[in-house]
Amino acid sequence: MNVEYINPFLSSLVNVLGTMANTTIVPGQPRIKKDEIARGDVSGLIGMVGSDIKGSFSVSFEEGLALEVMYRMLGEKPKTINADVTDMVGEITNMVTGGAKRILGDKGYEFSMATPIVVSGKAHTITHKCEGPTILMPFDSEFGKVHIEVSFDK
Repeated sequence: MNVEYINPFLSSLVNVLGTMANTTIVPGQPRIKKDEIARGDVSGLIGMVGSDIKGSFSVSFEEGLALEVMYRMLGEKPKTINADVTDMVGEITNMVTGGAKRILGDKGYEFSMATPIVVSGKAHTITHKCEGPTILMPFDSEFGKVHIEVSFDK
């Protein structure tokens, strides 16, 4: 998979969490994901399609980080993942994908975004409907981990 497709999602996530939630995340080592088990407790997934590109993106938060981001963005800190937290994760999924779309558009790659879906629960699954490999990128923070997954057909 072309790394040119992946980096915009990485930088967009760092930017969104840094500006919207005043939260610093540190990238780990990317790898090919071999299963469908989510690495977090709540995940947003969005599909993307264009004339020459098809893919999907997901962002998966551990509960502690999701709750802290909720507090920092909205001033509310529920005790567990609830409907407000899942809504927030859907919005973050949109913001990150939108930021990556802008960066990729500047390089000549155009695509439309679907409406994100959000899933929560321990060991939930994320299925990317692409033929290409799924790249898993972990990030650490003082409040827990967030993982992104990016998959494109080419």
